[in-house]
Amino acid sequence: MPEHDVLVVGGGPVGLLVACLLAQDGRRVRVHEQRAEPGRRTRAIGIHRPGLDALDAAGVGTAARAEALRLTGGEVRSRGRRLASLDFTAERPVYTLPQPRTEGLLRERLQRLQGDALGLGSTVRSVRDDGTVVRVGVDGTDGRLEETASMVVVADGVRSRLRRAFGVGWARRPGRARYAMLDVEAPTTDDRAVLFFEPDGLVESFPLPGGRRRWVVREGRGGPVASAAELAAVVAARTGQRLVVDDRATVSSFVAAQHAAERVHRGRVVLLGDAAHEVSPIGGQGMNLGWTAALRLAAVLRDTEPGDRPDLDAFARRTRTAAARAQRRSAFFMAMGAPAPVPVVAGRESLVRTLGSPALRARTTGLLTMHGL
Repeated sequence: MPEHDVLVVGGGPVGLLVACLLAQDGRRVRVHEQRAEPGRRTRAIGIHRPGLDALDAAGVGTAARAEALRLTGGEVRSRGRRLASLDFTAERPVYTLPQPRTEGLLRERLQRLQGDALGLGSTVRSVRDDGTVVRVGVDGTDGRLEETASMVVVADGVRSRLRRAFGVGWARRPGRARYAMLDVEAPTTDDRAVLFFEPDGLVESFPLPGGRRRWVVREGRGGPVASAAELAAVVAARTGQRLVVDDRATVSSFVAAQHAAERVHRGRVVLLGDAAHEVSPIGGQGMNLGWTAALRLAAVLRDTEPGDRPDLDAFARRTRTAAARAQRRSAFFMAMGAPAPVPVVAGRESLVRTLGSPALRARTTGLLTMHGL
């Protein structure tokens, strides 16, 4: 008999959430996370309706709402003009909460459900499916050991080493750009998101809990943005907004690219979240997409007897379809946010006004919602 019903590789928001769902179902769960300490970087911030449903299912929805900032809406601007505006309704709410706190709530929930489930500072080196059991090689605080599980969920992120060992392709999808971001103290208590489509490139601004605001700029003709002062200068030049920044603050610079695994399961091993698909932060799909896939996976395992190999074909089809849809939307918005001559910007303004029409309001919501980094 295997030691664990399900072993999860990766203790980020997706791995923790699926572990909570499975522990609630009475499954013996083990989560291995390479980091010895909880992460501190503010990465993903946006929680949309599907994400809230997933957090509710995992038992942390109420706590997340209590700490998050609910946005009232958002708008699109260009060259000093407002092109589109949207209010976020009760049916389609948008919240922001820094990823470290979201992970903290999920860790606390998993601790209450199954106190010994989470192993920090442990690196999974190998996964071998023997047909009836999966053998997992782990380097942990007690040295190298082997654990066994009926099922392994690989949720170790975009740079997943285990995905490569899994033997599936990592196919490039349209959409690629470089961005820089910084969280700063906000002088006002504005609770609306703003996107600026400017000739020199996109600027995004999202309010955060605690009187802070995230600013993201698409790097373009001026090259990489290496410091807080440089990012503030880019924002001012493109939008006229003057930021007060801490010169010692570290700017996060990243490449937003899109990929998809050519298959997301084999035998008793399944890829989940960013390990299965990389989606650009534009539109805020990454974390929420992973959470909805976790809900689907948990439902499949709930209907599978412990020890049996689950039928994951339908899960895989829905996961790949949802990821492809998010990637198409993100590629479109990334193209709109690229640096361009003024005539092209004018064409974008006309398109954005169209996107703001009631017939395409759902797509505008995707444009105005948060990052999924």
